[in-house]
Amino acid sequence: MDYNKLAELLFPNVTKTPADMEALYPSRQLPEGAKVTRFAPSPTGFVHFGGLFPTTVAERLAHQSGGVLFLRIEDTDARREVAGAAEGLIKTLSRYGINFDEGAVLGDDGKVTDKGVYGPYKQSVRGPIYHVYAKQLVREGKAYPCFTDAQELEEILSVNKKEEIKNTDWQAEAQARRAEMLKAREITMDEVEANLAAGNPFVLRILADGNPERKIKFTDLVKGNMEIPENDEDFVLLKSDGIPTYHFAHAVDDHLMGTTHVIRGEEWLPSLAKHLQLFRYLGFKTPKYLHIAQIMRLDENGNKKKLSKRDMGANMDDYTEMGYCPEAVCEYVMTLLNSNYEEWRMQNPDKAYTEFPFNIKKMSVSGCLFDFAKLSDVSKNVISRMDADTVTDAVTAWALEYDRPFGEILSNNRSMAREIFSIGRGGKKPRKDLATWRDAKPYMGFFFDEYFEIEAEYPEKFPREDIKSVLKDFISGYDVNDDMNVWFDKIKAIAEKNGYTSDMKSYKASPDAFKGNVADVSMFLRLAVTGKINSPDMYSVMQILGKDKVEERILKMVEKL
Repeated sequence: MDYNKLAELLFPNVTKTPADMEALYPSRQLPEGAKVTRFAPSPTGFVHFGGLFPTTVAERLAHQSGGVLFLRIEDTDARREVAGAAEGLIKTLSRYGINFDEGAVLGDDGKVTDKGVYGPYKQSVRGPIYHVYAKQLVREGKAYPCFTDAQELEEILSVNKKEEIKNTDWQAEAQARRAEMLKAREITMDEVEANLAAGNPFVLRILADGNPERKIKFTDLVKGNMEIPENDEDFVLLKSDGIPTYHFAHAVDDHLMGTTHVIRGEEWLPSLAKHLQLFRYLGFKTPKYLHIAQIMRLDENGNKKKLSKRDMGANMDDYTEMGYCPEAVCEYVMTLLNSNYEEWRMQNPDKAYTEFPFNIKKMSVSGCLFDFAKLSDVSKNVISRMDADTVTDAVTAWALEYDRPFGEILSNNRSMAREIFSIGRGGKKPRKDLATWRDAKPYMGFFFDEYFEIEAEYPEKFPREDIKSVLKDFISGYDVNDDMNVWFDKIKAIAEKNGYTSDMKSYKASPDAFKGNVADVSMFLRLAVTGKINSPDMYSVMQILGKDKVEERILKMVEKL
């Protein structure tokens, strides 16, 4: 076979060479140790939590080292592309702290555009670049065409491959495909010319030189030292429409864009031998690979399952609707990524998570378990560290979008809302009432008449006359100008007057000697004023509600009793 002639026949319009491409995409000039990473999604839908996971690793590695993080859109499969998906994923990732230094970005018109000199950053418009390298592989005898006439192509496209494989003996199928591949390698120049003259489409396949009986030694930065079988499959480089497969496109792009570290899910490990062979064939330096274990969840039987796109928590846009703040989600991801993150957070409660020294060696090899309860615990800690203004603005913005009536109440009563969110905030042990912005309404809705209701009953063991007496005594002596100590002293006096001790030591020693204690008396007041058995600090609640509202609610409870 005259490979130069074959290359010219297959790619007559390709005049540039790999050397021309190298000149167009010179090596990046970065500080020593700087890492260049990327997120390279297909625009086929929403951003999966499993996508945020490796992207956070990519972002940390790049920005922690003074390197570059870029976004490449791998849109070579037009049939699966979802309109607006690329724009949506850029917005979503930005919300979760993933900001790209270059690549596909949103322009002023809200459409995807390029930022940076290593573009285009959409694979669908990089076709001529791939063809340059495809032609070179043919010229070197490392790739060959496999022709299909129109009828055969239609039959191939109409076959349900999953059903075909399901009903096929795997060993026989593998042997048949192997024989078919070896036969395709024997194509002659006359057959090539005849097929081209007939207008028959072709796919370009790599001419694999591997032997699966031999092993390749490889070091994955997460998995460690590995041995994988060499690739002996003549996999497709270019499809019949001239569009590259992921295997081919990512190798060319990662080389020209200067990617130093590829972070991706472990589901790509079976393709690793193909990719190593491609980099070798193309004469490119292989990037370092990090294959991250899949995110798991527990099913109803307590068994671990992969977090699928149908599971709650898979779609990153769901977190906004559920009311989780982006900071909490990012913090939670860090707890999954590095085993020493929580220890660092305890020692550095006021630092941003981006100051944590992320370490590849601290990543889990076996995978991480997604847990909403853990996310909520992390979120409570994150929100507890926020100031009242931040919480007020965030809750209001969320409510205006997802609970409009509540949002309008907060917006019209911002000063009051801020006072409410100030209760117990700050200090070494701040309150941790909110895990999500959605929790705000149940937590503080009672302040507003629109949401105030009596949600509990007084325990039967307390005589109703005692409760009424306590409530009336409180009203008779209530002064909104009292400080907290005077206010509580009055409650203790009311307790003693009604046979409820304010001496907790005495009560614990002889509980039967008293009707109850001052905590019970406080509960009488709490339920009347807030409608709840548990609520924020009662002194603060009454200060915010004001004298008239406190008295109104207590008197209504007396009347009800």
